[in-house]
Amino acid sequence: MKKDAIIALLETLQFQEEIGVSDIAHQEPTDKSSFKTFETLKPLIASALRPSNAFSPSTHKTTITPKTPKIPAVDMDITTQQKVKNATSLVELRQLIENFDACPLKLTATHTVFSDGQSDAPVMLIGEAPGAEEDKQGKPFVGLSGQLLDRILASIGLTREKNVYISNIVSWRPPGNRAPTTQEIALCLPFIQRHIELIQPKVLILLGATATKSILQTNEGIMKIRGQWIDFETPFTQFKVPTMATFHPAFLLRSPGQKRFVWQDLLKVKAELRKHLI
Repeated sequence: MKKDAIIALLETLQFQEEIGVSDIAHQEPTDKSSFKTFETLKPLIASALRPSNAFSPSTHKTTITPKTPKIPAVDMDITTQQKVKNATSLVELRQLIENFDACPLKLTATHTVFSDGQSDAPVMLIGEAPGAEEDKQGKPFVGLSGQLLDRILASIGLTREKNVYISNIVSWRPPGNRAPTTQEIALCLPFIQRHIELIQPKVLILLGATATKSILQTNEGIMKIRGQWIDFETPFTQFKVPTMATFHPAFLLRSPGQKRFVWQDLLKVKAELRKHLI
């Protein structure tokens, strides 16, 4: 077995251990004493990675009817909004963000955190805002929560180097790692909306309550909305993408017991990607 395949399997086992998976479903009774080599575990690992009946991924997509959004309508000026709408490349969009001075967060941030991963990736993830380490390095999800996110994604064969693209609602770190305000989100929202349209992912994953409520313009709580397929349509070009909300990895660091729900969500994502032969 190749080294990278072994590493991938070990990362998967590590994540499953973190979420509390203690048993592997197998069709025939198995004597555990016979597990003498890693090769012996191979078919059992493959079996464990297949969705069980308990966690059967649904292909049904739900249309969420948004309530009155909390985010105010007063946001960026019309001229800038038109420029964002007309941006035809990631380079152009990034330049617009870096030249945007209306958001006060830019004044206290070290770097503008635009994105990480592959621009042609089938999976796009959107978080809330950069933290201290992200502000320092200029990349999203590189701190402890980012390291956990990488392990989570690896458990279903996704990596930044191959098939994932990551960004945030807000491109600048809020002071003290506080949550961005509704006004700050409103100022930055057109950027991430256009960002989605330029990437055109096969699947969109929203990490945490802030990203979910901002993108979907809903007041539904993350506990209620996570794990459902939602047909999201972007505002500028009406690009439609299957969208899944799940818990933010920072929340999982504080509440490890919730990891099992993220695993269920990921199985649904994996099933959706199979439909696109990914």
